Amino acid sequence: MDSPELEPLGVVENEFAAVHLSIDRRGNGPRLRIEDLTNERVGYLDALTLEALAWASEERIRALLDPSDERWRDRG
Repeated sequence: MDSPELEPLGVVENEFAAVHLSIDRRGNGPRLRIEDLTNERVGYLDALTLEALAWASEERIRALLDPSDERWRDRG
C-alpha cells in the first residue's frame, strides 16, 4: 500500500469496525479506498457516491448498517 497512487489518510475505528482510508489515484479520477481491517475487503467510492452519501437521509444510512442485509448472508 506504499504506492504513490495511494495517499494514506488513516484508520477510523470503534468497538464495531475498523477501516483504513486512502485516496486511490490509479483510475480515471481519485476515489476513496476503504479497506475493512477485519477481513481485508476493499471498496471504492468516487466523488458522486460520496456526495450522495452526504445528502442521504439518516434512514437510508441506517439501512446500510444492517449486517443481516449483506454481510451475514450465505454466498453459496
